[in-house]
Amino acid sequence: MNTAEWILVIFLSTALLIFLILAIVLVAKLIGITKEVKKIVIKGQDIADKADDIVGNVKDMTSVGGLVKTFVNKYTKSKDGKKPQ
Repeated sequence: MNTAEWILVIFLSTALLIFLILAIVLVAKLIGITKEVKKIVIKGQDIADKADDIVGNVKDMTSVGGLVKTFVNKYTKSKDGKKPQ
């Protein structure tokens, strides 16, 4: 091989090495980002579940049936918190 071919081989080998190292670093960063995204999604699901519970409670308190149920439960419980028989 002549000198020009050796220079071309060295240049391409170093470029390949640099891209390989960058790809490994990128994959490592992407794995870390996906773990963080998973945590965020789980937290968002928890918040959505709590919001659904709150909406259900507000719905029960604002509907006539919910008000009657709350009124009956409040006045049918004894002082120790148990329902009379």
